Amino acid sequence: MADTATAQEFDVLILGGGSAGYAAALRSVQYGMSVGLVEKAKLGGTCLHTGCIPTKAYLHAAELADEARTSSKYGIHTTLDSIDMAGVRDFKDGVVAGKFKGLSGLLKMKKVNVIEGEGKLVSQNQIEVDGTRYTGKNIILASGSESKTFGLPIGGNIMTSTEALQLDRTPKSAIILGGGVIGSEFASAWHSFGVDVTIIEGLDHLVPNEDPEVIKVLEREFKKKGIKSNLGTFFEKVEETGDGVKVTLADGKEFTAEVCLVAVGRGPVTAGLGYEDQGITLDRGFVITNERLHTGVGNIYAIGDIVPGVQLAHRGYQQGHFVAEEIAGNNPIIVEDINIPKVTFTDPEIMSVGYSEPKAKEKFGESNVETTTYNLAGNGKSSILGTGGIIKMVRQKNGPIVGVHGIGKRISEQIGESQLIVNWEAYPEDVAAFVHAHPTQNESLGEAAMALNGHPLHG
Repeated sequence: MADTATAQEFDVLILGGGSAGYAAALRSVQYGMSVGLVEKAKLGGTCLHTGCIPTKAYLHAAELADEARTSSKYGIHTTLDSIDMAGVRDFKDGVVAGKFKGLSGLLKMKKVNVIEGEGKLVSQNQIEVDGTRYTGKNIILASGSESKTFGLPIGGNIMTSTEALQLDRTPKSAIILGGGVIGSEFASAWHSFGVDVTIIEGLDHLVPNEDPEVIKVLEREFKKKGIKSNLGTFFEKVEETGDGVKVTLADGKEFTAEVCLVAVGRGPVTAGLGYEDQGITLDRGFVITNERLHTGVGNIYAIGDIVPGVQLAHRGYQQGHFVAEEIAGNNPIIVEDINIPKVTFTDPEIMSVGYSEPKAKEKFGESNVETTTYNLAGNGKSSILGTGGIIKMVRQKNGPIVGVHGIGKRISEQIGESQLIVNWEAYPEDVAAFVHAHPTQNESLGEAAMALNGHPLHG
């Protein structure tokens, strides 16, 4: 980390050096503002150290394991000797260390004053860190999130994603509590590493926030792979046994495995940080702001996972940029949560932006929504990659495309154009008129737009 700041007054003082906090810091210094950035652990926060980056490193390793197993169908004969989980962990640690070094150097180069220690809001313009008070003309709260545990005893064979990423062994079997993004990604990776996986999800479907057609494909693919799931019943208790764990559901059904991953979501880190003492409104621990991320108190803003909504690193970046622009007086554009791109790095991958079909019908009315679904079976590059899946587009009747959803191997790479389509409010005829290179999976977006425009090429 950079040296502890000597200056004690800043134009912008930020509590939390994760994705949201450091993005706000970097954008603020670009406008000539002095910045103090308080961080109690390591710059980069959850995303860099225990979230996005390490899990994707594991998922890449898992993909290599699968490729080794199945390469003979491409005429390439390889064998998979073993999974060295300690080696996978070392690979992950190397990626994280490199990114951390780069981030620390960037903040130092940009003259962001990094203040090491645990901060607490002690007035409307002051944060205290280890007995020293720092003053900010503007305060940005970005204290992030942590794994929810529902009071379960974390330790030993009961773990959150943080502990799971430090495993130096491959468990024979695992129960995953929660079938959302985190649970499904771990299920995918662990299965590829040879773990016998069972997902326990209290709701009726895996990744329940996705479009129903996408969910259907994922559940089918997981079942085909042998990833087991028990849906529609919540767990009641989890206990360590002599040789593993036992999970009991609300209906009395019991499951046993070597380890249990608790992946039931993430909650805001706001307790004991002095927010409420300064008149800031909290709801279930989340900081309530107006649409411009102001708390309604002094010049205090809140960004990232502590603000209700999708908990994504790139939403944190965007909100950090937004508030810095707001403080600079540039009246930035609001990006609604619904239009923030989302990717789930399971195998197959999921990408989505905008309204799902049910949400669109709820918003615009049953008869004012049109959809099309393009099957990746018709896409040459997808056939080469050996993947099935779909691209689905949702539009307002006679209006713009308001949702793009997809599932398939490597389909995450199509989120870029998808989010531009939705955020620039493109009409199907706009997208259909442009050329999509052949042979790429990107063509599937063009095909879906042409179909939605009434003139499919390969449909």
